[in-house]
Amino acid sequence: MKAVHTELHRNHDPQFYLVRGVVKRTTEQPERADRLLAGLKAGKHELVAPTAFGQGPRARVHSPEYLNFLEEAWEAWAALPDAGSEMIPNMHPVRNEATYPTHIVGRLGWHTTDTSAPIGPGTWAGACAATDVAVTAAQMALDGEDAVYALCRPPGHHAYRDLASGFCFMNNSAIAAAHLRQRHERVAILDVDVHHGNGTQGIFYERPDVLTVSIHADPVSYYPFVWGHAHERGQGAGLGANLNIPLPLKTGDDAYITALETAARMIHAFAPTALVVALGLDASEHDPLAGLAVTTPGFRRIGAALAQLGLPTVLVQEGGYLSDILGQNLTAVLAGFEEAR
Repeated sequence: MKAVHTELHRNHDPQFYLVRGVVKRTTEQPERADRLLAGLKAGKHELVAPTAFGQGPRARVHSPEYLNFLEEAWEAWAALPDAGSEMIPNMHPVRNEATYPTHIVGRLGWHTTDTSAPIGPGTWAGACAATDVAVTAAQMALDGEDAVYALCRPPGHHAYRDLASGFCFMNNSAIAAAHLRQRHERVAILDVDVHHGNGTQGIFYERPDVLTVSIHADPVSYYPFVWGHAHERGQGAGLGANLNIPLPLKTGDDAYITALETAARMIHAFAPTALVVALGLDASEHDPLAGLAVTTPGFRRIGAALAQLGLPTVLVQEGGYLSDILGQNLTAVLAGFEEAR
């Protein structure tokens, strides 16, 4: 399996992370990509540089106002007196009978759901590079590759059409799916990150052409708390095209595979002709965010289960944070996929 990657991800190097009222350095660090690259090297995967696709693929998913905000944000922020080294919102309007703000502080609040997506001087460049990685992988699948891995950083599955959230700015998995939709009438997105893919769900919630399935730690007690519950099934034309499978904290390999079997039945019933996997490795028993307890052999089983869906597949990197076996877990997923294919 080929892997798409660019060093341009290093433009985004966030520092701020607020955890239960305590400011810490974020776990979404450039070193994540280094460890994932080591996993690709161990698996002898060929690296491919992305093509620059420009705004087109991003504009299929994100609003013009939001893309303009992300592109202009740092310059406008830096022009403020006493501006901080990163953009952190101090307000989040609920938008009820609200007017779209013109001031950068207001726009920052309008376009973020939480404080977990600080914007720095290189965030726009890094986020654009991540979307190019995802679209390049999707294009390779359209051009005949059976499966392609996209090493995207920053991740994307918490980003809505016009909202940054949870380390994410543009929704790489959704953008890949929208690119595949150019030739595929129906596409499925299967999210195996420890956190619910709330942004992806929100983007496609009223659409019948993209199935969104997410297996994640139960949001009753885990981020994002207010999305990701089992009763959320889609809306309007998209009713029935969303499935959430919340799992108890510390769920291990066997129960996770059982959840994947449930997801597979839903995907087969939907009958898509292409698949995007939002590949979070943070379900690991050793991940610092400590939600689920999947082992490295368990990730190999996950890879095999994904392959057995039998669809052209784009695997888009989402979460997975600094642990000694992060790279090994990636090697295991991709090896399991290749063995089962």
